[in-house]
Amino acid sequence: MMEIVVAPDSLKGSMAASDAAAAIARGWSRVRPADSVRIFSMADGGEGTIDAIEAASLGRTARMPITVMGPDGRDVDTTWLLLDPKAPRRSVAVVELANTSGITLLDHPRPLDSHTYGFGQAISAALEYRPCELLLALGGSASTDGGHGALSALGASFVDAGGRNVGLGNAALARIAEIDVTNLRTIPAGTKVRILSDVMSPLLGPTGAAAAFGSQKGIEADGINDADHNLARLAAALQPSLPADPMQSGAGAAGGTGFAMIAWGASVTSGAAEIAAVTGLDAAIASADLVITGEGSYDPESENGKVAGHVRRLASAAQVPCALVAGSIPGAPAPGFFVRAVALSDLAGDVRSSMNDPERWLHVAGSLLAEEFAA
Repeated sequence: MMEIVVAPDSLKGSMAASDAAAAIARGWSRVRPADSVRIFSMADGGEGTIDAIEAASLGRTARMPITVMGPDGRDVDTTWLLLDPKAPRRSVAVVELANTSGITLLDHPRPLDSHTYGFGQAISAALEYRPCELLLALGGSASTDGGHGALSALGASFVDAGGRNVGLGNAALARIAEIDVTNLRTIPAGTKVRILSDVMSPLLGPTGAAAAFGSQKGIEADGINDADHNLARLAAALQPSLPADPMQSGAGAAGGTGFAMIAWGASVTSGAAEIAAVTGLDAAIASADLVITGEGSYDPESENGKVAGHVRRLASAAQVPCALVAGSIPGAPAPGFFVRAVALSDLAGDVRSSMNDPERWLHVAGSLLAEEFAA
């Protein structure tokens, strides 16, 4: 009998991490029913982070409903998470950007005017409970606004040369002449704020928020430099009142929201590492015979703070083989990274077919891996 650990991320916009893990596990168990298969819902600060923390907290949580302004200005009914709600001074609040200002909330990309205002509204609501710790899950953003929207919702004022509010979105950053933080909400004494980041990129430059991730949010190739310059303008304008290093690791997370939150007073940590520790994945891997991880699309960025890369490193450190199941694999993983890499798009014939029925193809992938390892 083998002990298998299945720990994938969600397939963004297609299937939750818990459902993806269950489908892979069912596929494995169909071929090898006697094996022990343990399921872990993973996240890295992006979509599904609250779900993963809630699942690992054994009922000691409360979902807090809230209506916020979504990334395109429409209302979004969502929730944030409160851990240990009966012990306010020891409670932990978790606010997820993906479910307040995330790209899956858009009907179509709005690269230059989408924003993070709703994320700031949810943060403000969470602060009312004066938690001892506030976790900000950054990932899956719709915008590249540098967190300007979130700071606006927290009370900062961004005006142009004529004293008018510049508006929201990346394009608005080009008009910033002055920032007033007089009414910016401060972090309460006794509250620690940590960013759970899905990437460790800086805010600016060739590996920054615009250059590395802008195209994913709809910014055309000829607009990347302008978007980067707009972020630089925001960073320069913030320096007198909220000094922060735009080149710090994690500043580029969630379209640069990491930078705004760092400037506000938050520290940065790896979202994937935090979720792995909370769920007990680290310990489970140590006794496993095989680890299976996965995500929607495995590419070079997957090794830069994403779930698949982190789980692979945990398995490697424990000297346990690790297999990958991903919706698509645009480029082959580095030699030796995984004992086997399975792309659902290859199994289904193309990306669209795999996305139309991900549960089926995850089940097939689990069965395929079981057959290969049985042999």
